[in-house]
Amino acid sequence: MPPRRSSVADVTFTDVELLQAADAADVPLAMDEDAFRAFYERTAPSLWGYLARISGDRQLADDLLQESYYRLLKARDAFESEAHRRNYLFRVATNLVRDGRRGAFAGHIDRSVSVSDLSADEPSSPERRADVQRALGRLKPRERALLWLAYAQGSSHSEIAGVLGLKTASIKLLLFRARRKMAALLEGDRSGKGARS
Repeated sequence: MPPRRSSVADVTFTDVELLQAADAADVPLAMDEDAFRAFYERTAPSLWGYLARISGDRQLADDLLQESYYRLLKARDAFESEAHRRNYLFRVATNLVRDGRRGAFAGHIDRSVSVSDLSADEPSSPERRADVQRALGRLKPRERALLWLAYAQGSSHSEIAGVLGLKTASIKLLLFRARRKMAALLEGDRSGKGARS
């Protein structure tokens, strides 16, 4: 887990109210400060890990994390449950990464994000971690997102579909292809050939 540069304690309910008022619509927040703080504490570490992995950049992940929560707070939607709120948050984050690849963040990738920063289940050796990191870096962003959501976050196929804007029925096949490509890349690294996408 990366060192935290800021915390939910840095964002007060007053700040949230000011952000909403600045948006020209003084709509009451769907949850109170304590509920937001608890939601943030439960979701921020996994969202940051997801953003760091699919963006490849710690600082960008910090910025995107902040923007994701800002957009959640600006949302006028009433969420049925915490799961819906979490899916919305991950969907916003995914869209921010996609938009960033097309715009200002494109080309701004810091390869210093390591697998050990993002996963409690570390590969067994430094060489293996390096192989996994290289292979993940050669996957397409959607493939990285699929694998991350499925295996690091433990998301269901329907949750992954909601986050990535795909049909639930397609997730199984897309995960199969992403796993197969990852395995080929890892096998290529071991044999010294390095499979290409």
